[in-house]
Amino acid sequence: MRAAVAMLLVLALSACGGDRMDDLKQFVADSGKGLRGKVPPVPEVKPYEPFTYNAFDLPDPFKPRALKPSKGGGAIQPDLNRPKEALEAYPLESLTMVGTMEKDHSIQAIIKTPDKSLYRVKVGNHMGQNFGLITRITDSEVDIKEIVQGSGGDWTERTSSIQLQEQQEQKK
Repeated sequence: MRAAVAMLLVLALSACGGDRMDDLKQFVADSGKGLRGKVPPVPEVKPYEPFTYNAFDLPDPFKPRALKPSKGGGAIQPDLNRPKEALEAYPLESLTMVGTMEKDHSIQAIIKTPDKSLYRVKVGNHMGQNFGLITRITDSEVDIKEIVQGSGGDWTERTSSIQLQEQQEQKK
């Protein structure tokens, strides 16, 4: 009986070994015909050109420049040796005029700083971070002459003013 089962298995396996998948093999062979892949050519490799950085002696653009007198010896230059006054620690934009008072027949302005401190100033005092000199005080504004350094290193004058805080609020 074992011999009969073994023979039956051999016959069954030989039936599976036929060429019944010839049409599938032919389809796979035909589907690849005529297809040509188009790969672009490899780009030409450019030779490496080394770059030498020679700007070590130039000033660092991310550090503030030190104020230096111009070489031309122009007539306009700030007094760098003068002791700084208290209001020169603040930018002009952060200072506000809150009033005036008169003392010894001269008008003085009352200036408020960002930290809410009040200062009395008169003509001839300095304020702002650009060597600002107070040139005129009226009931409604303080006129200031500033000395600023241009990109070429030359000093120029510009005028600014701080208006009374109440007038600034009415304009808005």
